[in-house]
Amino acid sequence: MENKLLANDLLKINVNDRTEKKNGLTYLSWAWAWAEALKADPKANFKVEMFDGTPLMHVGGTFMVWVTVTMFDKPITCMLPVLDFRNKPIPTPNSFDVNTSIMRCLVKAIAMHGLGLYIFAGEDLPETDASVTTVTPEAPKPVEVEKPVQKAKNEPPPDWDNSDESRLLFAEGMMEYTSICKNLPQLSDYWSLNKGQLASLKETHPALHARVLSKFSEVKKTFQG
Repeated sequence: MENKLLANDLLKINVNDRTEKKNGLTYLSWAWAWAEALKADPKANFKVEMFDGTPLMHVGGTFMVWVTVTMFDKPITCMLPVLDFRNKPIPTPNSFDVNTSIMRCLVKAIAMHGLGLYIFAGEDLPETDASVTTVTPEAPKPVEVEKPVQKAKNEPPPDWDNSDESRLLFAEGMMEYTSICKNLPQLSDYWSLNKGQLASLKETHPALHARVLSKFSEVKKTFQG
């Protein structure tokens, strides 16, 4: 009998007992999340994207990291700014800052496959299913990884920075993602994940939103042949 979870079952796992809240953010253990990913798909793997020999992408005076997680033979890439304890971009990160952001980005990419995704949508509980129970494995609790909580699927995080610099950083990161996107589903998934931020960007910086939309539309046409 097949023991591993199906991809859709990851959406139904309750991760609440593996999270902590601090300063308005939700933290999820990266080690626990990766352990659950391997249980669901023993062939799961992840890769830190490199840029000229470094895991850092320079964007507007700050830096971003990118992590690709492959589960069920589907690779999904996520990006994340290198942030300080106040959740603000760091202009000169050290090795600890970079490592912390990479592991946070790993959790974000795993969430794209379903595990803990409801945290981003501001839901209190995952999808319910009598056949799927809450997972409470024996595992150590390492450094916690902070995750922004959204009030609703199509709203930006409550700490979404409305400054011109922050919005430009977000827009440039979205457009840069298209250069490493490998297929149309990956492109569409990433647009959907950032739908709330994009809607806010359209309201506050319509010209920036138009540039992002144009770039994604252009790349979408290349995938469609």
